[in-house]
Amino acid sequence: MPSSVMPTPRSADAPAAVSAVGLRKSYGDKTVLDGVDLRIPAGSVFALLGPNGAGKTTVVKILSTLIGADGGQAQVAGHDLATRPQQVRAAIGVTGQFSAVDGLITGEENMLLMADLHHLPKAEGRKVAADLLRRFDLTEAATKPASTYSGGMKRRLDIAMTLVGSPSIIFLDEPTTGLDPRSRHAMWQIVRELVADGTTVFLTTQYLEEADELADRIAVLNGGRIVAEGTADELKRLIPGGHVRLRFTHPHAYQDAAATLTEGARHDDTLTLHLPSDGSQRHLRRILDHLDNHGIEADELTVHTPDLDDVFFALTTHPAEATR
Repeated sequence: MPSSVMPTPRSADAPAAVSAVGLRKSYGDKTVLDGVDLRIPAGSVFALLGPNGAGKTTVVKILSTLIGADGGQAQVAGHDLATRPQQVRAAIGVTGQFSAVDGLITGEENMLLMADLHHLPKAEGRKVAADLLRRFDLTEAATKPASTYSGGMKRRLDIAMTLVGSPSIIFLDEPTTGLDPRSRHAMWQIVRELVADGTTVFLTTQYLEEADELADRIAVLNGGRIVAEGTADELKRLIPGGHVRLRFTHPHAYQDAAATLTEGARHDDTLTLHLPSDGSQRHLRRILDHLDNHGIEADELTVHTPDLDDVFFALTTHPAEATR
């Protein structure tokens, strides 16, 4: 794989790589998606979170033209999903939950098969395959049957195969499920490099740390609807339980602070105060200004905010029965 690349800044003002309004999908009398709206800027990582059966894979299948929506509108790579599906397919790559790698043939043969499916000339196909195998550190294993690959190697090969057609948008549906921590981190680096090269990544994941680590924006899907969307920090501030911890060395300073900051929870044994806070800059400034105005100096200030686990559990419910 290439050496670490610093990603370019990404902005919500960038053109939309994916946009959807009111996406709906039902299977019989079971509503899976009940009006999903999305806007994903080009060159960013977007993570879709939700419990099992929430409809994450259904969203990916609709946006990648594998199934049709029952209602709503969507554009992918500037093409209308309903009227220009062929153009959408030419612009995207999809790596599903289950590997598309054929274990009976070698890694190189898997790559060349994809090159043939993309109608690349033989010489160009071999060059693209060799370049991608090198990029994903698979050159040594290229002539071995893919069935002999580790889980991490198969996932790398899976994504390399997805990139044969040079897609501008990649859908990764739970790409690290079942991988060991080292392989997961290697996959994260691959995602960062893809985005640094200008690719848009739509990620669904069960690992909240993964979304926190990679995503520019995160949406939480529950009950067929997007129940929250924002950056990781914005989502964490939605959940109660955040606080600022002030620690003092001198008992007098601690007593003075406790007397004036009456909303704080006292911890006399450690000379600390815990103040409810949303973690915002405005609230931190208010606390610091208050201390300055009263001539009180804290020896340590730390901000504690809920993590994405807290967000996930607060915003989602476990569906009574799984959807698709």
